[in-house]
Amino acid sequence: MPKIVDHNQRRREIVEVTWRFIAREGIEKLNLRDLAAAAGYANGGLKIYFPTKDAILAATFIYVAEATNTRITRSAGALEGLAAIEAFAHEVLPLDELRRDEARVAVHYWHLALGDPALAEANSQTMQGWRERLDVWLGQLLGPGHRDAAAARDSMINFLMGAQAGSVLDERANTVQSLLEQLEHHLASLQRLPKNADLSSTTEEKP
Repeated sequence: MPKIVDHNQRRREIVEVTWRFIAREGIEKLNLRDLAAAAGYANGGLKIYFPTKDAILAATFIYVAEATNTRITRSAGALEGLAAIEAFAHEVLPLDELRRDEARVAVHYWHLALGDPALAEANSQTMQGWRERLDVWLGQLLGPGHRDAAAARDSMINFLMGAQAGSVLDERANTVQSLLEQLEHHLASLQRLPKNADLSSTTEEKP
């Protein structure tokens, strides 16, 4: 009887090897021949599961995004408001080697996505998931339907994406301490926003 091959499992194993390869060697050294050897395949053996290196990198990005979201759920799931937003940001910011490796994968993926609408859509879906989480937490912090919530949400996401790019392209300036200080600046800005109740009081006091 021929051996039944679980192609989804094989793809996941290849992605995990790719992730470890990038963490050890960097994306710039990634090639299909060395990756096949690291995964235990003959040269060209990966094409059964991934036709190109870009396809492997796209799957690796999705793997990284899912891993990040799992950490976010674990760290922020029981929190609310500002505490949840801070925990969420800590899981995305490149504050250690693991998250810096994730940033390297993300930045390379964004480069590929510039010319591939399907890859751009996958990134958009990840960002939409983050927006939905932040909408809940900002509603808890500021009150539902706050007039500044959307701008605050998108500003936070753009900061986090920029921090990932900055940690890869300008690591000396974007140290862990610097990124934490930048985050504190964003969190302080959120705390300074008037709550819905305060906005109502201000409106009522106007002649």
